Amino acid sequence: MLDQSYYRKADEIIEHYGRTAASLIPIMQDIQAEYRYLPGELLTYVAKEIGVKEAKAYSVATFYENFSFEPKGKYVIKVCDGTACHVRKSMPVKEALMKELGLSNKKHTTDDMLFTVETVSCLGACGLAPTLTVNDEVHPKMTPEKAVELLNKLRGECV
Repeated sequence: MLDQSYYRKADEIIEHYGRTAASLIPIMQDIQAEYRYLPGELLTYVAKEIGVKEAKAYSVATFYENFSFEPKGKYVIKVCDGTACHVRKSMPVKEALMKELGLSNKKHTTDDMLFTVETVSCLGACGLAPTLTVNDEVHPKMTPEKAVELLNKLRGECV
């Protein structure tokens, strides 16, 4: 059960965009931006409030890779595994991050909700490969060592 503050925030977002089916995606985007994920319970609420069938709301949310029903950390790290990054050894970068953070293929977010590590197909920065982003900020020409240094820098910002 979500805290009532989630529903109040959803109501604010709904009022901003209007109670129409066409508002579904922008509402979902704003909710995800607020909480770093899309709580399923809140999606059901939004669908009801704007007059969209719950199944339709879930089909939209699952169609777009951008939406996540899993909570994400404060820092979302996306490691590119497109062709250019892959051949320039992006997976050892990801493996170093996962090892440093105690994550696995089944666990992508740290228990303290500080870091989430994901693999993406392309970040569109092939000339800077291997590349990763932290909350959409590009970090080019990464190595496993530079990735761990970046984690330590981010951890320092949280102290």
